[in-house]
Amino acid sequence: MLVTRELEKIEIAIRAKMIYILSHNRGPFWYKDTANFKNSYKHNETLDKIISEYNRSDEDFVKAFKKNYSDELPPSWMIFEISSFGTLSSLYSNFVSGKDKQEIAKFFGLNDTVFSSWIHCIVYIRNVCAHHTRLWNRIMRIQPLVPRKTFNQWLVDKTVPNNKTYFTLSMIVYFMNTINPKHTIIERFKELLKKYPNVDTRAMAFSVNWENEPLWKK
Repeated sequence: MLVTRELEKIEIAIRAKMIYILSHNRGPFWYKDTANFKNSYKHNETLDKIISEYNRSDEDFVKAFKKNYSDELPPSWMIFEISSFGTLSSLYSNFVSGKDKQEIAKFFGLNDTVFSSWIHCIVYIRNVCAHHTRLWNRIMRIQPLVPRKTFNQWLVDKTVPNNKTYFTLSMIVYFMNTINPKHTIIERFKELLKKYPNVDTRAMAFSVNWENEPLWKK
């Protein structure tokens, strides 16, 4: 529940930033233009998913759009109200490299390659949480890239494995420091550890001095 709550905020922020930047720079239907994507086959697959999600939707704004407009699909700020975050992650991953992609990633303090891998990981973690499966000491099947350099404060300890919960939680804290600097996830996580002292932080790959990490100081 702690993780799900933060992932929802991260997802909304990423959706909003992608829609804002790409709609301004590439037009409201940027997601339909194959020229914006590296792999046309993957793009067509993703577009098919978007169309399927659109056709299944019973949202009032979708019904109104279908009634009043002849376009096959609505502009991006409407379609991504009903599309999954996995769909958005696929679009970003396949988007052509350049200043637009870099601008989105840089807002969150990362380069575009690392950012792409992190949002892919978020999709995976979100699904783990949604299915109420074990997260705390899980070995992550989808592993985010370890950044060599970040624009904001990241972990000082570079030996942290990227396939365990500590890295995942640090990633969430890193995002939240940009999205909402007044977030309380660190305090709430520490309260959880106090409530359940039998939980072994080493099984989550927490380092001995993790509380002294600048990223984790609040």
